[in-house]
Amino acid sequence: MNCQNCRTPLKLDHSLQDLNPAAYDLLVGSTGYTHGSNTTSSRMPFPRERQELYNRVSQNATSPVFKRTIPPPSLPGLGPQSAMAASTKAGLKDNPTMSFVMLTDSQVVPPQPASTGHESSQPKSKSNRANTAPHDPSNDPKQTLSHQIESTTRLFEILSSRSDIDHPICTECTDLLLSSFQARLSAATKERDAYIAFLKNLNSTLPTASEVSKAQSSLASTRAAESRAFSELLTLEQEKASLDAELAALEAESLALDSQEQSFWRSRNAFALTLSSFQNDRDALNAAYDHDAKQLERLQRTNVYNDTFCIGHDGFFGTINGLRLGRLPPPQNVDWAEINAAWGTACLLLATVAEKLGFVFRGYKLKPMGSTSKIEKTDQPAPSVAPSSSNTRTVSQPAHPKTASLELFSSGDLPLGRLLLHRRLDAGMVAFLECLRQLGEFVEMGSTSASLSSPPSATASPRNQLDRNSSTNTNAEGGGGGGGERGIKLPYEIHKDRIGDASIRLSVSQDEAWTRACKYTLTCCKFLLAHASNVGAAGGKGVAR
Repeated sequence: MNCQNCRTPLKLDHSLQDLNPAAYDLLVGSTGYTHGSNTTSSRMPFPRERQELYNRVSQNATSPVFKRTIPPPSLPGLGPQSAMAASTKAGLKDNPTMSFVMLTDSQVVPPQPASTGHESSQPKSKSNRANTAPHDPSNDPKQTLSHQIESTTRLFEILSSRSDIDHPICTECTDLLLSSFQARLSAATKERDAYIAFLKNLNSTLPTASEVSKAQSSLASTRAAESRAFSELLTLEQEKASLDAELAALEAESLALDSQEQSFWRSRNAFALTLSSFQNDRDALNAAYDHDAKQLERLQRTNVYNDTFCIGHDGFFGTINGLRLGRLPPPQNVDWAEINAAWGTACLLLATVAEKLGFVFRGYKLKPMGSTSKIEKTDQPAPSVAPSSSNTRTVSQPAHPKTASLELFSSGDLPLGRLLLHRRLDAGMVAFLECLRQLGEFVEMGSTSASLSSPPSATASPRNQLDRNSSTNTNAEGGGGGGGERGIKLPYEIHKDRIGDASIRLSVSQDEAWTRACKYTLTCCKFLLAHASNVGAAGGKGVAR
């Protein structure tokens, strides 16, 4: 067998074998429930509601889910199947609501045949012993072992049915159960002592007759005070009712004022929204006006020519739109692609200014074509005079003009020499200087329709000044044209292929001199560009007036 708590195998004590019926009766009688009959107190140990609930449930009770049944003892002459059938019949006879059955002595211990003293005193013969030995179950080891197991099992079932503990249990589990029961016993003892102490205290504090009389007088005075307080409470309730009526009237008046206030605020909010929309429209118009005024002022200050043709300087080089014009020795050498693009931009600038001022070049026509710009030179031949027979000269018809295309670009250095390589470029640059001189004379003679009273450098942006020397020369010569002159004068004098003190021909000049001549050329272009800007500004002011 195993312990029903920890499932440890158990070894049963030899005292549990062959228990007599008296031991079974003692075991059954000691485990009976006798607390109900020993109750002498008139008060029930549990509430009446629990008793009523128990009675109501017990009337409709059914068979329990788990019921412990104890089979009857097997008779010596019956087999296992007959014993099982007998136990089934015994179980049907019992009350199905019971969780255990009462065993009789015959069920616990198999009946033994009664023997008289005469038979016991007489010795048996060997033949009778031999004849009866095979039929005695005690002589069969198997029957004896099975009987012992069945008796032990029935014993443990009786113990389990009489308590809330499943038997058998081992010694360790028994010790644990004893410890828990001991703790419960001590707790119950403490509770009992507390109840006893409370009962003693209650019995010792019973009031005396004087105390009872005092309590009754105090109760009477308290009831009189209660009646007075009740009458005062009725008076206060009446006052409260009148105050509630007055408060209701005030609430109605407050609701009327609230409705008036809401209507006022609705009208005020509507007016505020209308005023806010008008103010937003006004602010939007003001912002649009300020923006348009600033935009107009910015557009009036905008110089299209300065933005399109930005002339400046980069060290010794004059630049137009960031393109350097000139050549220096190798660490500062400039590619011919950049030089050709710079000459093309300068040609476009000169053609634009001439168109703006309404000037037509005499014998030249500019063709700005980017890095391959050209200048067409037209030669008008003189008319030929032929002698006649009457000693008179006859003028013949004029010949057709001759047109030559002069290039403002070069393909680079070749081993043929500077004189032959840059001959066509030199002719183009000389023609460009001639066009620049003609336009400068036109401006200087005051042929324009606009009145120029200030030097052009005043309208030029500081970021477009070439250098300090150019600015100084410009102010000096531009301001020195006083008296009766109406135009401006170019800062550098142009004579054939020379501008200032440098020649524009690359074949006869060194790189430094040619670079300086190119810089002077861009300075003159800058002054002509400023003059065209002044003419445009004066025309705009006239239109505005």
